Amino acid sequence: MKKIMPIIGTFAFAGTVPLAEPNQAPVHHGSALISPQLIEAIPGWHKYGELFLYLQTHWIKTIFLIVLIAVPTVFLIHYLIIGPKIFSHHGRKFLVFPNWQRIIHWIAAAGFILLVPTGIMIIYAKFFGGGTPVRFARYLHDIGAVLFGIAVIPMFLMWLKDMLPRLWDIKWFMILGGYLSKEKKEIPADKFNAGQKMWYWLATLGGMIMIITGVMMYFQDFDIALLKNLNLYHIDLLRLAVIVHLLLAIIVVAFFFTHLYMSLFAIKGSLQSMIDGCKSEDELKHLHSIFYKRIIKEGKDKELAEKCEK
Repeated sequence: MKKIMPIIGTFAFAGTVPLAEPNQAPVHHGSALISPQLIEAIPGWHKYGELFLYLQTHWIKTIFLIVLIAVPTVFLIHYLIIGPKIFSHHGRKFLVFPNWQRIIHWIAAAGFILLVPTGIMIIYAKFFGGGTPVRFARYLHDIGAVLFGIAVIPMFLMWLKDMLPRLWDIKWFMILGGYLSKEKKEIPADKFNAGQKMWYWLATLGGMIMIITGVMMYFQDFDIALLKNLNLYHIDLLRLAVIVHLLLAIIVVAFFFTHLYMSLFAIKGSLQSMIDGCKSEDELKHLHSIFYKRIIKEGKDKELAEKCEK
């Protein structure tokens, strides 16, 4: 009984831990269960414990809320003022994404569609009432992670060469891809523009890190001999895993909303290219001018156009 009393006391009073000062801990008169000395005796408390609690109780939910409100609001304003890019879908179309690339992309997309809303439900579990709905969200979150895990390595490898940075990416950033103008003009971009490349690197490398940290949080009980050599405790690694997972999640959610907006609203008919793999000549000529000029120069345009006619 004596061994479990400190645990009961910790859960009973954890919500009142003040974090304004580094060494503060809750003090309840008449009880020796909770004291600054006990809090500071927790393994690695001064290393990551205070940072973990401070982020969890002060910043993570607030930053997520800002992202959830601000990013869609910015895109709504953009849509109302600038409007979508509209290109002719008559005439020739070129195969840009083969079947196998689209399949891998949609597996990853299905994973994200499960991961993002369920992740938000888990973070705001109290708002959603906790209990069964949040537990169900956790199960769906795990399924989404598995789907994304299946697709992330193939997706990373199949587009790696196309996603390497090029000099024209700097020009794309300087004009923000032309999305701040209603004018249709040639944009310096290859098969993927600089914005898509940013999303690729974040989604693949960042996604792999999130899978690793997610697995650590899921299993929790693991033994890594290296920890002792680094003077780290098991709890240190778990705290770091949670911090990294949540901070990456904030960035990923912001970019995911951006990717959705660009695919569904910013460019009319853009989503169709991930359904049949084809893009119109008018769209390629303007938004992917470098790619378009290259396939014309190399004589690949007829072959790619024929594949879209079948």
